[in-house]
Amino acid sequence: MNHLIIALLAIIIVILGVSWFKWHAFISLTVASLFLAIFSGLSMDQIVSGYETGVGGVLGHLVGILALGTILGKMMAESGAGIQVANFFVRSFGVKKLPWAMLLAGFVIGIPVFFEVGILIVLPLVISIQKTSKQNILLIALPAIAGLSIVHGLVPPHPGAIAAIGIYKANLGKVLLYSLIIAIPAAIIAGPLFAKWVNKRVIPEGEPQLIKINMAAKKLPGTGISFFIILLPVILMIFSALAPYTALSDSLKKVFIFIGSPLIALLIACFVAFYFLGIRQGIDKNGLKKLTEECIVPVGSILLIIGAGGGFKQILINSGVGATIGDMSQHLSLSPLVLAFIIAGLIRIATGSATVALTTAAGIVSPIIQHMSGVNVELLVIATGAGSLMFSHVNDAGFWMVKEYLGLSVKETFKTWTVLETILSFVAFGGALVLNMFM
Repeated sequence: MNHLIIALLAIIIVILGVSWFKWHAFISLTVASLFLAIFSGLSMDQIVSGYETGVGGVLGHLVGILALGTILGKMMAESGAGIQVANFFVRSFGVKKLPWAMLLAGFVIGIPVFFEVGILIVLPLVISIQKTSKQNILLIALPAIAGLSIVHGLVPPHPGAIAAIGIYKANLGKVLLYSLIIAIPAAIIAGPLFAKWVNKRVIPEGEPQLIKINMAAKKLPGTGISFFIILLPVILMIFSALAPYTALSDSLKKVFIFIGSPLIALLIACFVAFYFLGIRQGIDKNGLKKLTEECIVPVGSILLIIGAGGGFKQILINSGVGATIGDMSQHLSLSPLVLAFIIAGLIRIATGSATVALTTAAGIVSPIIQHMSGVNVELLVIATGAGSLMFSHVNDAGFWMVKEYLGLSVKETFKTWTVLETILSFVAFGGALVLNMFM
């Protein structure tokens, strides 16, 4: 019972630190780790070494992936490749099927870029379409946002999913496959279907905010090369996952597995983007260097949060708190998937950050499952990611981005964005539970 109380207080420190004291999430997680370590009886040298081991274990796996993914996203935004992909879907589907076109655009564009970057790529197109078609902007915008959000929360190589894969020691290929299977129906329900229902009930009072993208290139890249670069990391990761089951020679299998690891796949995609989206579009070497430096700086904050989450996880393991909670969970017959979903959801509601929620929840649940058998860790990654999406509200930056860019009131944003995120969360969690029955 003492261990459980200490763990709960540590989680409360994380929540209060971010929401009440306005600490950076890195500070909150570090203070919570120290509190947990001291009151669970770890010695001073064990505290420092344990925390450093946890931070290094997570960041060693993630730092390069996060940096390269950010660079690739920046290249997509600045070159106009994302706009090309979105325009392709709009042309192909036509005006009557715009919600489905925008869903696919958001889903595909969301694969290599952060949610915030995806918003800046897609919403200028959404606003221009709305001005031409005179339709309710929610009918066009919400499907695109649903596609961006679900990919950001569940699908590798996004940093949250990659961090959880490392913490749970899950198989990347299986997580990629399962997440796509689960993300597509979740995005359909929360995107076009919800948008069709809500656009008749919510008519935005304000005007959408015009977003301008700084286009470094004088002309847009081709549609084909835009699609290729967006999908290249995923294609390489799929090849890597399938290689062991093919009739290829061992040496070729090793090559495919190597180039399909997230770090190498993203590195290859970045160099392809440098040439086709940079040099071929008129951006010189100095321009590429400047773009790279601009997008590396913001990565520092995310790395600190994820690293501190890894330190928190290691303290849970070293102190024995994880084992205690695991024993209690088994005694209560509580599924790890349910536990991860609930913990991630509570932290998301309290802190507003999906990254903090996913990383912290994975750190809490990881020591617990070490004492359980038959846990599908790949679906556990997805359940944790699903929990980190729910009930977005005023403490979430995404809430305010959607509100301002679409010209919504706070009440309208709750009725649209908050509900959309919650639908994504629960449908994805339901998909994980269904797949868990058969896997």
